[in-house]
Amino acid sequence: MKLFNTLTRRKDEFVPIQPGKIGLYCCGPTVYNFAHIGNLRTFLFEDFLRRGLEFLGFDVTQVMNITDVGHLTSDSDEGEDKMEKGAKREGKTVWEIAQFYTDAFMSDMQALNILPAHHFPRATDHIAEMITQIQQIEANGLTYQSGGNVYFDTSKLNDYGKLAQLDKQALQAGARIEVDPNKKNPHDFVLWFTDSKHGNQAMQWDSPWGRGFPGWHIECSAMSMKYLGKQFDIHCGGIDHIPVHHTNEIAQAEGATGQKPWVNVWMHGEFLLIDQGKMAKSGDNFLTLQRLVEKGYHPLDYRYFCLQAHTRKELNFTWEGMDAAKNARRRLNDKVLALPDGGAIDASSLERFKAVLADDLNMPEALAMVWKLLDDSTVPDADKRATILKMDQVLGLNLGQVVAVEIPDAVRELVKQREQARADKNWALSDQLRSDIEKAGFSVKDTGDGSVITQL
Repeated sequence: MKLFNTLTRRKDEFVPIQPGKIGLYCCGPTVYNFAHIGNLRTFLFEDFLRRGLEFLGFDVTQVMNITDVGHLTSDSDEGEDKMEKGAKREGKTVWEIAQFYTDAFMSDMQALNILPAHHFPRATDHIAEMITQIQQIEANGLTYQSGGNVYFDTSKLNDYGKLAQLDKQALQAGARIEVDPNKKNPHDFVLWFTDSKHGNQAMQWDSPWGRGFPGWHIECSAMSMKYLGKQFDIHCGGIDHIPVHHTNEIAQAEGATGQKPWVNVWMHGEFLLIDQGKMAKSGDNFLTLQRLVEKGYHPLDYRYFCLQAHTRKELNFTWEGMDAAKNARRRLNDKVLALPDGGAIDASSLERFKAVLADDLNMPEALAMVWKLLDDSTVPDADKRATILKMDQVLGLNLGQVVAVEIPDAVRELVKQREQARADKNWALSDQLRSDIEKAGFSVKDTGDGSVITQL
């Protein structure tokens, strides 16, 4: 199997540390707001990866953190804590915000048919592990205290920035544009904040350096090592994590243990764009999964939409694209439902499918292979069904299932009003109500037994 490794910038032959077993860490959500569909594209990529690895016979242990403290609005240790920001926005405690948006995230994951990670560690439950790792880094002479905070001294690591391929001379030259006067070097970062910087922080813990809270980066290196060991196979996240968050994770982990490499393969998902612009929670283009559902799409329509582009390629979101994905997914499911049961898996098709997965997880080609198989006259229809359902273990589209459609109360009310309009022979109103029903994503058919409602 070959995977594109951000660390080497090439497709490398993948060899797990332990034969047949894979430790997989995925940077999870900061639970101060809903995940937007750009975030969800990354989590879908990680689900395709896990499913693909398991399909190829690997035993995968997946860990995904829940960030509920320490993530500031700027990656460079500046700005407000995101959890505090969410609490102020909604008039709740930070603990209430964390629980509400963790539950919302889990609901989105389930709706998208994303397999749950084997471990979902919360940052606030692992403060002790973070403090221990900071102490290890400190014992190795890689920290300093300034302004009440504990900083990682990036000048002490010759290979700092190797993931992002940051130029060492450029880092030193950047000292002229210093932001935090407490930092010796512009890329140094905080391991532990004390109340000298954020005195009003609700979440604080006692530590050897004073009462305070951890920096964002330390949670991932500490928690991943607790559940996956000092070295593991694959670390995933969004492409925006490369220059700061993941770069600093490497510095912390390797600075604490001295073992290199900490992670063998780094994999990153590209941005989802809207009108060619990056989606952000602070922008006007902030779209949630619930918003798609309200527009008449099934969550699996978005899963299908994301399958159409390689995770290392930018994907531009449009409503037209979602319409096409919606229609294609339902057409595909209808075709699979129409195939007879009782067939055997076509070995040749399955081997080609595995080869596509083994080539850097080429999901667009994997999806295309399902369509090609449907048109393959050399494979019996019953065998097609058995083979496609096997392939769907990776695609995760729940193919071959009759989906019960939940009709919203508002749509039922429109249908009731239309039936009354027809009884009153008010054809203009009847036509208008039919149009309103279709805009809501449903169609209505008049039969002798009354109106039949179906989802478009």
